[in-house]
Amino acid sequence: MIKLYWHPISGHAHRAHMLLSMLGLDFELIEVDLPAGEHQQAEFLALNPFGQIPVLVDGETIIADSNAILIYLAGVYDDNQSWLPEGPRDRAHVEQFLSLAAHRLAGSIAKLRAANLFNRTIDNEPLALEAYKLLAQLNGYLIERTWLVGAKPTIADLALYSYLKLAPEAGISLADSPDLQRWLTQVEALPGFVPMQVSNVGLNKNRS
Repeated sequence: MIKLYWHPISGHAHRAHMLLSMLGLDFELIEVDLPAGEHQQAEFLALNPFGQIPVLVDGETIIADSNAILIYLAGVYDDNQSWLPEGPRDRAHVEQFLSLAAHRLAGSIAKLRAANLFNRTIDNEPLALEAYKLLAQLNGYLIERTWLVGAKPTIADLALYSYLKLAPEAGISLADSPDLQRWLTQVEALPGFVPMQVSNVGLNKNRS
């Protein structure tokens, strides 16, 4: 059985969890105790020497990094090749959004959220400016599009979904991004979708 080493508050792990579920695969979730530093212990470092989740174990194959896991699962288990299209143009467009998720999204919204979750002191203003710039650009991009790449959902949509959905936890409002909110709802309507755990931080703090 496929094993996914994860933690329920990790948006990176959630990406992999969603695709495993959407592909209808049998898998086991193994929670890594991040607060206790389990990800820095020898047993975990044997799986991923960089000490990060998620990690996917599929038989003798071990894949770390959430985007790499998405590429692997789509390549091995999606018989229709819809999650990672074969055509060079569409595949390049998917890679473009994987890069955006790994850099601009991770470096703004995900970083702000982590600061709220773990009470870290950071310079919020430039990160918030970048976050709202990114939201405006994605909202404009989605005005006349159903999905990020082509006519069907791809791993590009999953790579961006989790942290965009969690933007309020970063203190970032989605109120001025109606087309982005529509897209989030479409992802949530996909068969096999699993929701992300919500935390009481940022704009969600003390909300009933």
